[in-house]
Amino acid sequence: MKLILLGPPGAGKGTQAQRLQEERGLLQLSTGDMLRAAIASGSEVGKHAQAIMTRGDLVPDEVVVNIIAERISRTDCVNGFILDGFPRTEAQAEALDAMLARRGTKLDAVIEMAVDEEALVDRLTDRYTCARCGAGYHDRNVKPKVEGVCDRCGGTKFIRRPDDNEEAVRTRLSVYHRQTAPLLPYYRAKGLLRSVDGMADVQAVSKQIEELLDSL
Repeated sequence: MKLILLGPPGAGKGTQAQRLQEERGLLQLSTGDMLRAAIASGSEVGKHAQAIMTRGDLVPDEVVVNIIAERISRTDCVNGFILDGFPRTEAQAEALDAMLARRGTKLDAVIEMAVDEEALVDRLTDRYTCARCGAGYHDRNVKPKVEGVCDRCGGTKFIRRPDDNEEAVRTRLSVYHRQTAPLLPYYRAKGLLRSVDGMADVQAVSKQIEELLDSL
């Protein structure tokens, strides 16, 4: 199964992608991680990306799509994947569709995590992560089972993003609406878009997504 999770920053896409990876064997693919891995591997597309970045330029969509194509061809993607951080624009969505079509496949669903933005601002300004494994927590809603100890890895050091303040969060939401929100009608027109209530608790959102995927 090949999925995209869409929603503004802080909607919980990363948390749900991790759950799907653990429970369904769908590999969570982060664009940033794939780019760094391609460069470290010394592959041709990685060398190309590194040369572009060394010049201080943004990596073109075509190169990113080639990196994704290379990554999803590996055996650990046999059960499918979840794209994290891509596409962000309609042009990127079109490039992704074209690449998948060349490989004789396509997306199974695009899941929108719908949120109340004022509540989301509150959620983001109170979140923090484990410094060792990246597991996410929140001052009120998602605390470690043992205070000061990460549930996943046992780490005891936690960090907060420097841009998790109200002004920065609202700026990121504005960028999302300008650049990425137009993907919603794009995928709706293709019959791929599904929506879940991203403001529900983590377990309830997971259940919505599981039921949605079971119905496909």
